[in-house]
Amino acid sequence: MEDDAPVIYGLEFQARALTAQTAETDAIRFLVGTQSLKFDNQIHIIDFDDENNMINKSVLLHDAGEIWHINGSPADKAVLTTCYSKTSESRVLTCAAVWRMPPEWESGSHESPDDSSNNPQTLELLCHLDNTAHGSVACVLWEPMGDGKRLISLAENHVLLWDLQESSTKATISSSATLEGKGQLKFTTGKWSPHHNSTQLATANDTAIRGWDLRSMSQIYCIENAHGQLVRDLDFNPNKQYYLASCGDDCKVKFWDVRHINEPVKCLEEHSHWVWSVRYNHSHDQLLLTGSSDSRVILSNMVSISSEPFGHLVDDDDLSDNEESQQEDKGKEPLQDSIIATYEEHEDSVYAVEWSAADPWLFASLSYDGRLVINRVPRALKYRILL
Repeated sequence: MEDDAPVIYGLEFQARALTAQTAETDAIRFLVGTQSLKFDNQIHIIDFDDENNMINKSVLLHDAGEIWHINGSPADKAVLTTCYSKTSESRVLTCAAVWRMPPEWESGSHESPDDSSNNPQTLELLCHLDNTAHGSVACVLWEPMGDGKRLISLAENHVLLWDLQESSTKATISSSATLEGKGQLKFTTGKWSPHHNSTQLATANDTAIRGWDLRSMSQIYCIENAHGQLVRDLDFNPNKQYYLASCGDDCKVKFWDVRHINEPVKCLEEHSHWVWSVRYNHSHDQLLLTGSSDSRVILSNMVSISSEPFGHLVDDDDLSDNEESQQEDKGKEPLQDSIIATYEEHEDSVYAVEWSAADPWLFASLSYDGRLVINRVPRALKYRILL
């Protein structure tokens, strides 16, 4: 179908950092951070016009360094964090900072497509998440559905919980934890759980996945060899509080119930190279996106381990007797898991996939050559889930 066609946007620099703008629930907006060694790096604000199938962009300067990770505040759409690398005393350190977009970035930069890239505005630095004592930062996580005042940074083998004060211009560490063990332990990624009143965190280091209780800053579970090689990404199921998805360099995507960590609940082996990114759909948790160095994005329908394994939930009171007997026949068999679609618009490693915060049927993927692709869930599946 015509309007299911992908929309492609090319950045002139290499890029690996992508996020949906969480606090923006009306417009479909993604933020992309570039990785250039020679030129000033940029953050591209990508607005997708759903009706006309068009992309509008604004460009902001990020001259602090190449961006490895980007994340938007859940409460204020003008505030974001980046993890970026800079050279200090002949070694490269990955730092983290909180930034504010200029107040006029929303208006006036869309007149002509090249307007803002010729004369880009600069981000305003609010504060550094100063961690020189703790080493390089792997990622910064905002408290899910929070007020934009609490952050976690994962630096080397430290979990640091930050409080933002004075309109985000000051950050103080409120508590921290350290990963102990043999060798040089280093976090690669983490995810703040939206469940349990935001008191739980999952982290990955090497092949292990760990759960943390943020109240006591102690470990609550550890999946020792979750993957055969490095774990690259994690995501929590938004509707099932104990369910977690992980992916890694063993080309696999695994699903875990953290109450029973001996075995994964399910394992997918659809990619042929490292899997860098895994994302649950925010509303319909059977829909799962993965992006990999095999240049492909795969959309899976993991309905058997979703919150609606028998399809759309129907309240018993709403059924007549006749419908009820039909429902029973239909409802005994869980629906089958399947691969819905494989998207092959990229020609380089896909480092990031993200669902839109405003439209549950739309997602973006980013490959290292700076290609951003916006795609939709196939319409037939959308109606099957909704109706």
